[in-house]
Amino acid sequence: MTTPAQRLASRFSSRFLKGYVKAKVSSDPVYAAALQRLSGHPHPLVDVGCGIGLLSFYLREHGFDQPIVGIDHDATKVAAVNAIAPSYRALSFKVADARTDLPPGHSVMMLDLLHYFTTDTQRQLLEHAASVIPAGGMLMVRDAIRDDSWRYRVTWMQESFSRAVRWLKAERLWFPTRELIVETMTRQGFEVEVIPMWGRTPFNNYLFVFRRPSSGITNR
Repeated sequence: MTTPAQRLASRFSSRFLKGYVKAKVSSDPVYAAALQRLSGHPHPLVDVGCGIGLLSFYLREHGFDQPIVGIDHDATKVAAVNAIAPSYRALSFKVADARTDLPPGHSVMMLDLLHYFTTDTQRQLLEHAASVIPAGGMLMVRDAIRDDSWRYRVTWMQESFSRAVRWLKAERLWFPTRELIVETMTRQGFEVEVIPMWGRTPFNNYLFVFRRPSSGITNR
């Protein structure tokens, strides 16, 4: 019997991507963490900066059945993902701008996205995400944060290499602080959970889970 990771890898045509998908799913704890928090979730999901669609495909392989929209600025990756999307139900991917083009009434995922933007744009992305999330919905942000740890230095070097070889098409690297992420969302009335998300990697990753209360009661 094939495993979900094997089924995911088999969707991709190149040997490189097959290997990348297997390694990513087995080493990166964010997929299982996201799935756990989305269990029984009542809202559709938008995956911002969807890349090769791995999160969306992982969620489908593990039983998450709400509609998912993936958006990315890289048209080449979106085209490749759309070739795979018909293998699953209610998935769609498009080229779009996360600062203006998020669909209303959706929960939002942002994995490894904020650090490609300036501080002002990071705040704008978070505020726009907050504006489309319904009562009972959530925003999950996974990113490395800027601090004085050795993990941060390793993360910066790895991301710089990915840009140099053009695996990532990004104009800049500017990692957010924990304070910027948390304060932006708590001002919008969201409840917050922050979890170290290192797994078996050396990277300075954290998962921020922001929930909009179903009632009028917030933690403000």
